[in-house]
Amino acid sequence: MELAVVDVTNKRLKPSDNGTTQTDSEVAKTVEEETAVATLASEQVELEIANILEKINRFTNLVSELLESGKSMLKELSNEFEERIIVIHKEQMEKWQEEIKELRLLDTSNEEADGLLLNAKYLLQNVRGES
Repeated sequence: MELAVVDVTNKRLKPSDNGTTQTDSEVAKTVEEETAVATLASEQVELEIANILEKINRFTNLVSELLESGKSMLKELSNEFEERIIVIHKEQMEKWQEEIKELRLLDTSNEEADGLLLNAKYLLQNVRGES
């Protein structure tokens, strides 16, 4: 930012907005004060903007970290869920296979008992028929 240098050696009078006259030195002083205030305000605004941009960067980084953490956590959870479901399925299949074996053993036992009962029935009929 460049500051305008006003020649204060010349003492011409300039009319001001309110109708009074000011010297060049008074005008220069007023310009310098306004420029200093504007420069100070501009620097302060730039600092505030820089602070806001820093907050934006920190927040963006935080969101990125949360997203990555969430993805990682969900992936781990998904893997654990999949493994547990597979274990549950395997256990249930084993239970049903055991039930099938028990049913087959029971069926074999029932078939043997049915065969014995048929033989006994046949023998009883033969004994009655002979008597």
